[in-house]
This record gives sequence, structure tokens and C-alpha cells, in this order.
Amino acid sequence: MAIAQPEWGGPPPQRAAPLRGSLATTACMETLQVGYLHAVAAAAGCSLSQPFPDNGIDWHVSHGAPGHTVDDEVTIKVQLKCTYQLPPRTPGASASSFSFTLDNEHLVKLARTPVAVHKILVVMLVPRDREDWLRAGHDRLDLRHCCYWINLAGHPVTGRRRTTVRIPTARIFDDRALCEIMARVGVGGRP
Repeated sequence: MAIAQPEWGGPPPQRAAPLRGSLATTACMETLQVGYLHAVAAAAGCSLSQPFPDNGIDWHVSHGAPGHTVDDEVTIKVQLKCTYQLPPRTPGASASSFSFTLDNEHLVKLARTPVAVHKILVVMLVPRDREDWLRAGHDRLDLRHCCYWINLAGHPVTGRRRTTVRIPTARIFDDRALCEIMARVGVGGRP
């Protein structure tokens, strides 16, 4: 049975829901955020490595560029988190940040200062329904919704077991943001 194609600019065609695998939603969220990180790193010209065992840090991202003065290649550590508990920010929304809660043990690792290799936290907000995570077309793959980043160096632990941190929505994690982070680190600065 052929699916009618919409006219240019029209709504996408209605299709039956696919038979999705039985993998837990949280496992699927982890895979989605790794795909996001890979896409951003590829566009930024960075290499990725995954420490094994991870010891609380998911990825090492490295960037080589002639403008780096501290070394020919610099590296940052990235901790990924993903949630559907927070509604994704819509264009024009006025919220300048959102709350995200971390276990204190994890926050201590991310907040340590001084460090030899800087760390950032990257939090992805996704729609609750997996049906809304991706949209594909002939000219693009839309991944919903977005990752945001923060450097938590020096952030205090305030809760008994968990601490809430504020993630600025102005810090969208994309290829340009990653290049800017690496440029700052490459001259001896912070992310």
C-alpha cells in the first residue's frame, strides 16, 4: 500500500506506529544522547574516546587545531545525562535555565577544581514519547530536542544526597559551541 506524499510544506503523512524493540526507555535515551554527541563531534572535527571502565565520565573529546597554544591537541571530559522529566524548551520561551538534579558523588567529580582535564556536563531534553524523537526527510534528520552544557567546576554540594544545578538554556551544545569550548581550552582557559 503506497502512502500519499504531502505537498511541499504540508503535514507529514500519517503512518502506523512502528513495532519498536523492548529495550528500556532509559537505555534508548542513553543511545540517543550518544548519537547526538557523535554528530556534534563529527561536525566540530573532534575525535571521541570512551574510557573503560568509565569511572563516572562517559566520553573524552579531543580537538586538534593550529590555534591551540597549550598543546597541538586538547581534550575535555564529557558526562552525558538525558531526561524527559523536563519539558523541552520551545522557541520564544522565556526560561533562561532549567533545574537538573545530580547525585552528590557525581557532582563532586564534575565540580573538582583545579583539574588537568576540564569536564562538562551535557544534558539532553527529549520528548517523553519515542515516536517524537526523530523526523527524517530527504534533506535532513531532525533529532528532538536539544542538549545543553555547563562547566560545574567549583559548584558546591548543597543537598544531603543530591544537589540541584541550573543549566543555562543559552548554552546549546552544538558543533559551534564545542569548537568555542575547545578554542578556550586550547589557549589554557576554561570551557
